Amino acid sequence: MKQIFNKYLVQITILLSAVILVWVSANLKWGDERWNRIVYDDARGLYAYLPAIFIYQDLSFSYFEDKIEAPFNQDNLFYYKNKDHNNGIINKYYIGTSMAIMPFFLLGHLISWILGNPLDGYSAYYLIFIQVATIFYALLGQYLLIRILIHYQISKKIIALVIFSAIFATNIFYYVTNEPGMSHVYSFAFVTLFAYNAIRFFNKPGKLPFISAMFALGMVILIRPVNVLILLSIPFLSGDQQRLKAGFIYLFKKIWMLVIGSCITIGIIFIQLIIYKIQTGDFIVYSYSGEGFDFTDPNILNFILSYRKGLLVYTPVFFVSILGLFIIYKRKPFEFFNLVLFLLIVVYVLSSWWMWYYGGSFGSRAFIEYYVFLFIPLAMWLEEGKLKKLFRWLVVAFILICQIQTYQYQYGYLHWSEMTKELYWDNFLRIDKVINDEEKEW
Repeated sequence: MKQIFNKYLVQITILLSAVILVWVSANLKWGDERWNRIVYDDARGLYAYLPAIFIYQDLSFSYFEDKIEAPFNQDNLFYYKNKDHNNGIINKYYIGTSMAIMPFFLLGHLISWILGNPLDGYSAYYLIFIQVATIFYALLGQYLLIRILIHYQISKKIIALVIFSAIFATNIFYYVTNEPGMSHVYSFAFVTLFAYNAIRFFNKPGKLPFISAMFALGMVILIRPVNVLILLSIPFLSGDQQRLKAGFIYLFKKIWMLVIGSCITIGIIFIQLIIYKIQTGDFIVYSYSGEGFDFTDPNILNFILSYRKGLLVYTPVFFVSILGLFIIYKRKPFEFFNLVLFLLIVVYVLSSWWMWYYGGSFGSRAFIEYYVFLFIPLAMWLEEGKLKKLFRWLVVAFILICQIQTYQYQYGYLHWSEMTKELYWDNFLRIDKVINDEEKEW
């Protein structure tokens, strides 16, 4: 039995993750009328393209006013609307998340039709299948991370621990179970898909990994244009200078493949431009009017270490990832310098956003898409680092800490936007406060 368990440890970990995510999601969101809180705030805009295109054929979104029969506050549905310079109605958010959800939306539409539910895009099964989509993409990211870690010759036991911590020691768990309509889990899956296929391509250049990487690149940009930053990870993903050079030589020898791959990426991105053209008459529109980056005033230390939304404060497992960078340095300095440079650029850009803490969120949600680049050094330290057995147990402790903080955030003990040092330490691991409040309500 022990041999069978060890043999299938990684598969068991994925299965366990799936069971937990489905069970928690179903309990939090699917029963009674709780499904009507699956899509709210920003997620309403990220999802709205699907009913607008497939049900109402109305990209002005006027159908909210007189056609929809959904249990939402109608005023809040207009949260994401914006007017461009031609007075055309546009969606503030990009269509990429809707594209990722689309197959699950169509399943929800089919089931709603079979069961006689309202075919308005907002009845129960439409929204439940948004969460099913998020679970799928979280598990897809987990699977792709396995393939990446196998490339780095990580043992099964460490792979199992790392892929489990990828969801349960980070805010991915929260964004699957509590805010599944947000874009970050989808970006995480497609960035990991890009990283996996880039590694495959530079390890052995070929058509399939290149085309797959270019498809993933198009999707991550369509979801969030700032994700174009992943192009800067290519030197690290290549492994070394020789492979990097060989990969580009291969592409220029197979110029037709480079053209096809580029057309796939550009074609995917062009979907957004077509939407803008239909809505406004212009292909290029900046939908985030009044918001933007200030590269002269980045909040790098706040982004990483602040009690408000600091990356390392709310996902402390990545402290171990920092140690893992030394393992990469010992193996291949080329990989080390390119990974560090890439991560510094990402932090610099993300922390330069006018609202560096990204509003209401659990932890640093804007960094979720790039987690794969921290899981690699995490796995390396757990595999080869000093005191590795101690650090493995420390990762288990970080899983528990993250789960407690997720629970506290859900009940308001970690403020959604204005967290402070005093409030953080006053509530640190104080799960008893939440339990006592629940008993009082009961």
